[in-house]
Formats: sequence, C-alpha cells, structure tokens
Amino acid sequence: MTIDDHPQRYAMANELHARPFPIVQAPARAAYLALKPAENAAGRDRDADRAHLVELLDRFGAKHPQPGATHYFGQIGRHQLKWESHTEFVTFTIFGDGVAERPFEAETFRLFPEDWLANAPGQRLTSALIRIEEAETDEGIIPKVTDWFVPESLAISRVLDDQLVVAGDFHIDPSGHMRFAVFVRPDTGPQRTGRVIQRLCEIETYKAMSMLGLFMARDIGGKLNGIENKLTELVADMTGPLARPEETLNSLLAISAELETLVAQTSFRFGATGAYETIVNQRIEVLRETRFGGRQTFAEFMMRRFDPAMRTVKSTERRMQAMSDRALRAGDLLRTQVDVARSAQNQSLLESMDRRSDMQLRLQKTVEGLSVVAISYYALNLVLYLLAPFAEGAGLSRTVLGAIAMPLVVIAVALMVRSIRKSVEKG
Repeated sequence: MTIDDHPQRYAMANELHARPFPIVQAPARAAYLALKPAENAAGRDRDADRAHLVELLDRFGAKHPQPGATHYFGQIGRHQLKWESHTEFVTFTIFGDGVAERPFEAETFRLFPEDWLANAPGQRLTSALIRIEEAETDEGIIPKVTDWFVPESLAISRVLDDQLVVAGDFHIDPSGHMRFAVFVRPDTGPQRTGRVIQRLCEIETYKAMSMLGLFMARDIGGKLNGIENKLTELVADMTGPLARPEETLNSLLAISAELETLVAQTSFRFGATGAYETIVNQRIEVLRETRFGGRQTFAEFMMRRFDPAMRTVKSTERRMQAMSDRALRAGDLLRTQVDVARSAQNQSLLESMDRRSDMQLRLQKTVEGLSVVAISYYALNLVLYLLAPFAEGAGLSRTVLGAIAMPLVVIAVALMVRSIRKSVEKG
C-alpha cells in the first residue's frame, strides 16, 4: 500500500538540518560579516544576495549554491565560507586554520575583496574578527584579554561546563570590526567549538538588529510628546465653556490618523526587535555561562547595557498603544457629549412643539367661535328673509322673529361646525 506525501514534507524535515554548525579545530580564526539594506530589508531582492555570493565564489573558483538557496557552506581556497540568508540580512563567515602572530589582524577579512564589498546589495550591519586559541589552563587568559579589549566593557565567562572561555567587549576596533576571543580546552570537540563561534556571531548580529528598534523609538519620541500634549489639551477643552464639538472632532481625527500612521510605520520594527531580543537572550542562555575571574559575563553585560535599550523600545510601544487607546476613549466621550447635547436640543424642540400645538389649539378654538358667530349672523339673516312673510301674517315683528330664531340658528351652526371638525380629525 502506498500513501501520498505532503508536497513539502521532505522540505520541512530537511529545513531543520539545513544550517549545520561549522566545525572548527583550534587554533583557528574567523572573519564575520552581516549585510542589510537600509530600507525594506524584509522585501529585498534575494536573487541579488545570491548573485553577490556567486560573484565571491567565482573569484575562488568555488562551486555555486543551489538555485533559491538560503544557505551555503563550502571551500574557498584554503578557507571555508559559510553563507546564510535571513529575513532582513545575509551573513558571511570565513574560517581559517591557525592564528596570526598579531592578534586580530584583519588578513582573514581581506578575503572579502574591496570592490566586491563596494558592490554589496546592502550595508554592513556588523562585522567581527574571532580568534580561537587552545588553552589547557586559565593561566595567561586574563593578561591577553586585558590587552586585547577595553577593560571597562570586557565580558568574559566559562561556557559549556568550562569547555571553553569566551571574551569580548562589543566595541568597534580601529579596523571597523568587533572582536571576540575563544579559548578552547584540549579535549573540546571541533563541533562544540563551531557551535560556540556561531552563537557569538548570532549574539552580535541579533543585538545589532535589536538596537535598530531603539533608534526608531528615539526618533518618534518627540512626535509622541507633541501628540500627547495636543491630546491632553483636547480632552481638557472638551468640557470647557468654549467647547466646539465639530472642531474638537476634526482635531481628534487628525491626532488619531497621526497615531495610526506611527503605529503602521513602527509595528514591524518593534515586533522584530522583540523577536531579536529573545534570540539574543536564548543564545546567551544556551552557552551556560559561569563567572571567570570575577569578571562580568555576557549575560551581565547585556543586562546592564542591552536590556535598558530593549525596555525603552517596549515602553515606547506601550506608550503609543496607550495614546491610541486614549484617543479612542476621547472619541467615545465626544460622541457621548454630542449625544447628550442633541438629546437636550430634541427635548427643547419637543417642548417648543408642544407649546405651539397648545397655541394652535387655542387659536383654532377661537377661530371656531368666531366662525360660529359669523356664520350664525349670515344664517340668521337668511332665516329672517325666509320667515319674514309668515311673521307679518302672524303679527310678529322682525325684531321678535330675530330674537326667537337667533338661539336656534346659533345652536344649529355650532353643532354643524363641531360635526365638521370631528370629521376632519377622523379623516
């Protein structure tokens, strides 16, 4: 019996094994480079990244990656090259055997040709030089790292159960690179050494990516201050004696639109910053650091320097969301205020209509009374003209006849007018 596989079943399984760690045997050295376009890095042309890689490989006569590849590992001359394509950046790492006599000389990095770097489809996000030495004991490590790094910022720790010692100061040296030193115990396997080097590169890269969020938070800080002041004044003026709901609504719409624009412009970067911060902390955690010589560890360095920056980003994001919620609540309050004002206007209008109805009713009754009088007057004259001949025969004068007929005529006219009004009301 056969069963159909999902079209991406093998691709999903292979993806978990697609980016193996480098294998590094001490002593060794590495040069690391991360490139990122200044704008729209997530939507960049991936084919341009691969073409840039192929251009480098062709200079060493190395084999090409597969079409559409997101990673590559191969030999370039006497060195090995590891290339990876990520959401917003690409990374290049060159590994070479042995260490230079002068620590952190940039000879390995010069394998990246200058004209090739100039044509890169992106800008340097970070670069690093990594020196990997074999160290059977701790003797001599402190003098070396004190000489190589800025003492104030030096972070050094034992990692992976004291199999290695790693050090760095996260400063850019005169050549434009970060520096990391790795001291490896003789019984440490090259796979473990490669994993630690990979972790150091990832910590540096994702730290740099996270810091992009900090500078965006600083850039919009002034805008948020201005918006917050306008929103506060707007809410305070809503209940004032000079409040004008239409003008207030227009101002509130302008503030809401400005806030939504800022949210749209920053949502990706702030979201990515949170993800990168998590990766940095995870990469440090898996190193299983312990203190070396009473010096600060990488985790402590990040806690003092990196974590406050990330808290600033989160605070700005929360502040922007809180202001958006305030604008929404202000809109609700304004709508309530307008509804109350309209209800009061409607009540006043109804009361005015009631008064007009009463006046119209009284006027109608007055008109009806006058109508009865007028109609009765004309009807009485008609009756007198009609009965006059008979009244003379009966010996009644016109005056007596009028006095007798008038009440009857008035009553008849009043009943007729009342009947007509009821018919109109029913109709």
